[in-house]
Amino acid sequence: MDNYEYNDSPAQKQGSRIELWDILSIFVLLITLCMGVYFVLVFIFPTSAINPRPPSDFNLNAPPTPTITAIQLEPTWTATPFSATQTPTLFPTLTVVPSATPFSLLPPTETPTFTPTPKAPFSATVSFLQADIIPHLQGVGCDWQGVAGSVVDANNADIIGLAVRLAGTLNGKSIGTNGSITTVSGTSTDYGRSGFEFKLGTTPISSDGTLYLQLLDTSGVQAGLPLSDNVYIDTYKDCEKNLVIVRFKKNR
Repeated sequence: MDNYEYNDSPAQKQGSRIELWDILSIFVLLITLCMGVYFVLVFIFPTSAINPRPPSDFNLNAPPTPTITAIQLEPTWTATPFSATQTPTLFPTLTVVPSATPFSLLPPTETPTFTPTPKAPFSATVSFLQADIIPHLQGVGCDWQGVAGSVVDANNADIIGLAVRLAGTLNGKSIGTNGSITTVSGTSTDYGRSGFEFKLGTTPISSDGTLYLQLLDTSGVQAGLPLSDNVYIDTYKDCEKNLVIVRFKKNR
């Protein structure tokens, strides 16, 4: 039998140790974790100093911007006659942006007459026109007579929804069934967005201060309270003055 010599010593048992690749793997994991935490912080606090490109106008607490929609009268809306024993259901007072009038309410050769109302919120200007220059009255000629006008604030912006009352007598007869007629500013836009109109008849009749107009409040518990003094007007048999224009303007 052959003799064998075993010169190789038994393999020594290797203890557990951290290799270079293990160290690199741990380092990469730490960097990945730090980057994840960084991006989470930038996402939660975008305006913090750690964000190199913070938003310029970002505001989490900014309230929403409201949009105001102007209330407009319905096309088929009709005024409710004013009664001292009944509160009229009318639109609230609304101040809107002034708009251009398609024609001049005051003739260039006529100076309006101012009715002073120092204690009332509104004063009035009275002038006279030929009725058929108004778009919806074209062609009426001398077969029409009436009173019309508008209501504006101190800046000449139209005020819609105020009551306008016409009272008194014409040719010895009372106006309306109870001696007065009431309409609302904004019901006849041919005289402006706050225009109003009263028809007196189909034949021009002269009168000397027997008719008057008055502006009335329509808001809440103050409904029916006067906003102007009585504005007395004259009428003429002249066909070129068969339309009386009364323009109420709020005092400063």
